[in-house]
Amino acid sequence: MKTTSRCGYGAVWRIACAALLALALGTAAAAQPIKIGVIAPAAHIDGRAIMQAAELATQQINANGGIDGRPVKLIKYDDHGSSSDAVRAYQRAVQKDHVVAVTGIFISEVALALEPWTGRLKTPLIDTGAATTEITKRIHDHYASHKYMFQEFTNSNFLARGVCDSGKDIFVKDLGYKTAVVLSENAAWTKPVDAEYKKCLPKIGLKVLDTIVFSPDTNDFSPIFNKIEGLHPDVILTAIAHVGVKPTVQWHQDQVPILLAGISGQAGSSAFWKATNGASAGVITTSTGANGAALTPKTKPFFDAYKKAFNEEPAYDAYTTYDSLYTLKAAIERAGTTQADKLVSALEKTDQEGVEGHIQFYGRHARYTHGLKYGKGLVTGVAFQWQHGQQVVIWPKRIAQGKPVLPDFVKQ
Repeated sequence: MKTTSRCGYGAVWRIACAALLALALGTAAAAQPIKIGVIAPAAHIDGRAIMQAAELATQQINANGGIDGRPVKLIKYDDHGSSSDAVRAYQRAVQKDHVVAVTGIFISEVALALEPWTGRLKTPLIDTGAATTEITKRIHDHYASHKYMFQEFTNSNFLARGVCDSGKDIFVKDLGYKTAVVLSENAAWTKPVDAEYKKCLPKIGLKVLDTIVFSPDTNDFSPIFNKIEGLHPDVILTAIAHVGVKPTVQWHQDQVPILLAGISGQAGSSAFWKATNGASAGVITTSTGANGAALTPKTKPFFDAYKKAFNEEPAYDAYTTYDSLYTLKAAIERAGTTQADKLVSALEKTDQEGVEGHIQFYGRHARYTHGLKYGKGLVTGVAFQWQHGQQVVIWPKRIAQGKPVLPDFVKQ
C-alpha cells in the first residue's frame, strides 16, 4: 500500500501527512522565483545599458544561490522613452506579472510620471538613471504615498557638484581656466544642475559667463557654438543626456576652440566613440564609473564581466542598475519577506559596498529622502576624457589613469 493511501487511516497518519504536505508546500514556495521588473528605453544607448546590467546581476545572483535560495526572474519592459508606456509597463509588471519590485528608468519625466503609481500599487521602484531632485522632494513631501520610490543614482544637484569637485583639480589647477559657459538641454533633470553650477563654479574659481538652454530637438548647433565663441570662455560645461552625438560631432566639425566638458550621459558609453565617428576625442565628462577604474574592489570585476558579456563598456546607469539588484537582494534577505512595506523599511537601512561606491540612502526627514548619498566615502563618480578611442579616467587622482590632453583645435 502506498504511503499516500494511508492518510485516511487514523489520527497519527493524518498528522504525519499534514506535516509532509506543509513541508512540500513550503519547499515549493521557497523554490518559486522572485520576480523583478526592469523598465528602460531599449533602443537608447543608456536604456540598453540598464537592461544589460540588470541581466548580468540577475545571472550572477542566480549562479550564487539566488535570494534566500530562490532564483530571480527578471522581466524586461521597453518604455520607448514614453511616460505613458512606462506607466503601462509598471502596471502590467505589478498587476499581471506580480513582480516584487521594479528597477531602471532613464528619463526624469518618466520617473516623475511613475512616482504616484508606486503608492497606488504599493510596489518599490528603484530609479537608476533619472536625476531630477524633484523625485526625492516628492518623497519627502508625501512620504506615506511616495515611500515606495528610491533614487539609486546621483541626483542633479550632486551631478553638478561632481563637475565642480573634479573641475577644481582639472580645469582650475591643471589647466588654469577661469571662465565657463553652461550648455544644457531643456529637461527636468538639468534645471537643478544649472542652478547648482551657478553656485559651485564661482566657488572653485570659474566665472559663469552665460547659461544657454536648448531644445533636445535641435539639429544645428553651429549658431549656438558661434554665440559661445563670442563670449570667449575657457570651457563649455554641458548638462546633456537625451542628446549627445549631434552637439559633439558639430563641436568637432566646426573646430570650436573651446574644451567641451561637464555632464554628457551618452558619452559614458563605449558606443559613443563609434556613434560620433571619433569626434568625441578630447571630450571630458563625469560619470558613475569608467574604464575599470577601481572605485571599490567590486568595480573592476563588474566592468570586466559586463564588457565580456556584451562586448561594450558599461554606461553610467549600468553601474547603478547592477547595484540596485544587489540592493534589492540584501533588502529582501534582511526583511525576510518581499512584502512591500517591510521591503521599504529594509531598503531604507541599505548600507553596503557597490560597484559605484558605498551605498546608503538619505532618511525620511532628510532633504533628499530615499536619494543616494553623495560624498567622500560614499559615491562621488569619476571624470574621464575620451583619448584615442578610450575612456581615460583623470579624476579622482587616486585612481587616475592619465592626464587631460587638449585637442589640437582647442586653444591652449
